[in-house]
Amino acid sequence: MKDKRSRSLMKAISWRITGTIDTIVISYLITRQVRWALSIGFVEVFTKILLYFAHERAWDRISFGRIKPTAVATISS
Repeated sequence: MKDKRSRSLMKAISWRITGTIDTIVISYLITRQVRWALSIGFVEVFTKILLYFAHERAWDRISFGRIKPTAVATISS
């Protein structure tokens, strides 16, 4: 079973939203400046979406750890 590219993209975006919030919070805690924290978060959101998407697509080509679905038998009356 393979994921569609659109699914990989949506997973990448949702994960980046979570990660970017984390980056902004950490950046603020270190710098104590909202402007710097938002700037850092803005830059990293785009670079990490692209990196995650490439990572996800590469793993989609690897069969390691995947289990093929088994056929389900049906009972007829």
